[in-house]
Amino acid sequence: FTRNKNGSSLSLSIKTQSSTKASSFSFLPQNPPRDHLSNRLIFPRNMISSIKPVSSSLTAIAAVRRTVSPKLRFSPLPIIRNFQNSPLRVSSPHNISTISLSAAEKQRRDGFRVGAYEADRSQPIDVGVEAPGEQSGQKVKIGIYFATWWALNVVFNIYNKKVLNAFPYPWLTSTLSLACGSLMMLVSWVTRVAEAPKTDLDFWKTLFPVAVAHTIGHVAATVSMSKVAVSFTHIIKSGEPAFSVLVSRLFLGETFPLPVYLSLLPIIGGCALAAVTELNFNMIGFMGAMISNLAFVFRNIFSKKGMKGKSVSGMNYYACLSMMSLLLVTPFAIAVEGPQMWAAGWQNAVSEIGPNFVWWVVAQSVFYHLYNQVSYMSLDQITPLTFSVGNTMKRISVIVASIIIFHTPIRPVNGLGAAIAILGTFIYSQVKQNKGLKLIVQCCTAFHV
Repeated sequence: FTRNKNGSSLSLSIKTQSSTKASSFSFLPQNPPRDHLSNRLIFPRNMISSIKPVSSSLTAIAAVRRTVSPKLRFSPLPIIRNFQNSPLRVSSPHNISTISLSAAEKQRRDGFRVGAYEADRSQPIDVGVEAPGEQSGQKVKIGIYFATWWALNVVFNIYNKKVLNAFPYPWLTSTLSLACGSLMMLVSWVTRVAEAPKTDLDFWKTLFPVAVAHTIGHVAATVSMSKVAVSFTHIIKSGEPAFSVLVSRLFLGETFPLPVYLSLLPIIGGCALAAVTELNFNMIGFMGAMISNLAFVFRNIFSKKGMKGKSVSGMNYYACLSMMSLLLVTPFAIAVEGPQMWAAGWQNAVSEIGPNFVWWVVAQSVFYHLYNQVSYMSLDQITPLTFSVGNTMKRISVIVASIIIFHTPIRPVNGLGAAIAILGTFIYSQVKQNKGLKLIVQCCTAFHV
């Protein structure tokens, strides 16, 4: 540092290997204070911050960058002399970014999503692993759903058949079932036992074709049960997957793999064998079951297409479906059968059965709604594959229970046809989940085919 004669400024000189350049910097104030002991200038920090270059052909930063400083050598301490052959290394920023990217790619590959933590919106970390207690609890819950579903369905079919044997008016019986369910749900909404759904006009528009198909299927199944045995109706109704594939192929243009078509062969063959060997065969009962299969297939298709994105629970969805179906079926029931026929048939049934007949009507109406409500509620908790397997087992329980209670005569060949049809339904449900080909091979091996 050199100072001008008048003391107004200082000059900083930086010497390099090539040349010496001087850069002058003015310091304010012009007369800085001195240290009286060492006679040195004192430059406070606020003064140094106000330094500005006066004139220079080479800035101080550039001069320092071009300065080649001599390589300094230090004698290592004895304690670290043994570590000279393995020096510590610090990875560069490039290496750090590479490690970060590889970690991110690994996270994406493993399927984990990492998000920023929000203090006001903290959520538990879901790693997709359930505790053993939660798994066992879920299994118990599914088991309760299935047991309740099967029991309610068996009870409904028994009381429904008793009512139809004494009161052969399926249109009124179907109407009473829907009316009872609608009344039960309205009462539960008014008393706030169940939360009422939030619906709009668009919801009811999309529900209309579903209700039409549901009404046709419900009435057709009731007509079938009024003409033939309960076991025969359910054997024919086990052929619903064949109608599902047929409708999806013809109307929706969907294609299926070969195992799906192969799984339909035992269904069709078993139903045909059961129908041919049925002792009390009735064409109206047979056609009623077939129409019911077709109608329920369209109901499922309309429901999947129209109810996407609708936030309505399974219980409330079926309640709304029952109410709209009741509005649709009532005028047709009056036109087909009429109050006069109902009055005459009711008097005959009460005179033959007694007061228990009224209990039968109430029971079949209540249990019809309950078993359907539980089935729709179970769809919110289990997968479609599990539901289809449960539906197959439900038909087996209904067929066996009806044969035992009503003493339905059945031939061995008729039972064989029913078993083949039900087995085909189970194989079809597995094939839809790409598990059926292996299952078919296992079944063929078991039966030595």
